[in-house]
Amino acid sequence: MLHVGIVGASGYTGVELARLLATHPDVRITVATSRQYAGLPLAEVFPNLRKRVDIRCENLSPDELIPRADFFFTAVPHKTAMEIVPRLLDAGKKVVDLSADYRLRDAAVYQNWYQEHTSPQLLGEAVYGLPELYREQIRTARLTANPGCYPTSAILALAPALRQGLIDPATLIIDAKSGTSGAGRAASLGTLFCEVTDGFRPYKVGGHHRHIPEIEQELSIAAGRPVTVSFTPHLLPQSRGILSTIYATLTPTAGHIDIQALYEAAYADEPFVRVLPAGSLPATQHVRGCNCCDLALQKDERSGRLILMAAIDNIVKGASGQAVQNMNLMHDLPETAGLMGAALFP
Repeated sequence: MLHVGIVGASGYTGVELARLLATHPDVRITVATSRQYAGLPLAEVFPNLRKRVDIRCENLSPDELIPRADFFFTAVPHKTAMEIVPRLLDAGKKVVDLSADYRLRDAAVYQNWYQEHTSPQLLGEAVYGLPELYREQIRTARLTANPGCYPTSAILALAPALRQGLIDPATLIIDAKSGTSGAGRAASLGTLFCEVTDGFRPYKVGGHHRHIPEIEQELSIAAGRPVTVSFTPHLLPQSRGILSTIYATLTPTAGHIDIQALYEAAYADEPFVRVLPAGSLPATQHVRGCNCCDLALQKDERSGRLILMAAIDNIVKGASGQAVQNMNLMHDLPETAGLMGAALFP
């Protein structure tokens, strides 16, 4: 039985980790931290966990955490993670970090988009935690950087076409929409019910969203050349879900390729990527609460573009579910353990 700790259990990703791990056959949650709710049962903070998770929140230092678990999820904001992760690694623990602190390989890029990095020596070691791209590296990692939610949808959608040279990397437009849980649980004017419901709006327009360098990093690897994307996120009046619609100009090579068949072959053995039948379109309600990414594609013959569509639950495949998938790989457990629940519908 793997003893697991959740550092930062009182946010949306923390409670989703607890929900998924509660039914994992090979895992026991032995510690969960929260400064705000220290001393309270986690199931009192999140009543959906009643009779499923029997553990109290604690406010612990890294040194106090170390003897309490063998494996840790750090579900804390960026900058906070880099204050904790090195101590856990030095103590021989394995970590999946759900913040942005170890996703970017270049410290200068991280510092340009976030702030100074205090453990840049770990950037070269951390494995980007997208199993569909880096499964074998994740298996041997002691630190896995869990991808962001928007990047997960965009990279899974674009990687096969870029690898085969079917689309022009200079023409990528990513139009993405997310439910409000992507903004976190902290109170914010912009995510209040009256500010969100019955509305739909873009934000951080013009290349200002912090997921951009992460998307460009991984797409550049897939394309074999530097990639710059035009990325515009939008806020949906719903709690969960991301739908990314992506536009790219087809190359002459694409005229000789059955792109639908290529995608079906690329993801045929992936338990959590579902390439939809030709003519079918993804929807956020079909992935709600599950660890799947639904992909669809359509050629626009008139404009010479490929339209790619990806739907995920931003808290599951976009965060906590993918983190559990990575944990399974890192400890040689069945990759799908704890993650095979179907989506909630309606």
